[in-house]
Amino acid sequence: MIGMVLCGGYGKRLRPLTYDVPKSLIEIKKGYTILDKQIFDFASAGVDEVILLTGNLNEKIKERYGQKYKGVNIRYLVEDEPLGTLNAIRRGLETVDDEDVVVRNGDVIADMNLKKMMDEFKESKHSALMFVTKMKSPYGIVMLGERYIKAFKEKPLLDYYINGGIYCFANACLSSFEDIETGAIENTVFPLLAKMGRLGYYREDGLFWMSIDTSKDLEDIQKEYENRTDKPWGYEKILISTDKYLTKKLFIRGGYQTSYHHHEKKDETMYIMDGSGYIEFEDRKEQFGRDDVIRIEPGTPHTIVALENTVLHEVSTPHLDDTIRIKDFYKMR
Repeated sequence: MIGMVLCGGYGKRLRPLTYDVPKSLIEIKKGYTILDKQIFDFASAGVDEVILLTGNLNEKIKERYGQKYKGVNIRYLVEDEPLGTLNAIRRGLETVDDEDVVVRNGDVIADMNLKKMMDEFKESKHSALMFVTKMKSPYGIVMLGERYIKAFKEKPLLDYYINGGIYCFANACLSSFEDIETGAIENTVFPLLAKMGRLGYYREDGLFWMSIDTSKDLEDIQKEYENRTDKPWGYEKILISTDKYLTKKLFIRGGYQTSYHHHEKKDETMYIMDGSGYIEFEDRKEQFGRDDVIRIEPGTPHTIVALENTVLHEVSTPHLDDTIRIKDFYKMR
């Protein structure tokens, strides 16, 4: 499948920052932009060609990514006049022959398993597939008793799903809607596809997801990325770092694995917080599930394989840069 990113918007609610910088080039971490993250996710899912559907300040996007970025071939479709997401996606589909496409909104950061979504789409009979995610309340909520307040919950996940801004489309998906010339695809084609039973959904609960629309959103995503490094298999985040010990959170997507590596000095213990999989050593595999604890001594080659989305806490001696990679399984890292 070919990737596409809708990155032609003006980012009006992020002005004055977006007067001179396209919204997709806003940094979520020093030297690391929203669009960097999205292209990284495409590459990690095996997508090697991405079309950037641009408009406003498109020359700055071209200047950063050129024709190839970290092994991913980049093409551009520039819209001189904004005619809505439907027209942008339709123009993109017209350039890819018979290929199906996976499309991302240019302002969404999500830890979902893009490869799994693409595989499910290929096996389905739907014309389009939408990633959906649970809505997080923007406010804390009040739990009411009969005549009194029982408790408070701070910004809980609600029992409703929203459009997560990532879609798979069959190449001919929009050919039946040529009479709809412009507008947002969310308000035009999607309701019609849903009525016809041709719009499927893909969901993963409990993942980090954010649409960056306001200065507060940007502040929140930059805080998330303060000690976080994205990996082809997920991410790692430093939780505690002292001169005595180091604690990291590792999120590994289902079906992915870390590099095969060892540490010269670092003595680490893995606490499995959620998920399941196994650690493969030179001479054995050690299965793990939630609440398991596994120690890995220095000099022990291993790779961590997740059979489902897995979160673990790695507690170790304080050696941040003590990883010797023996084998990498992905092009980007």
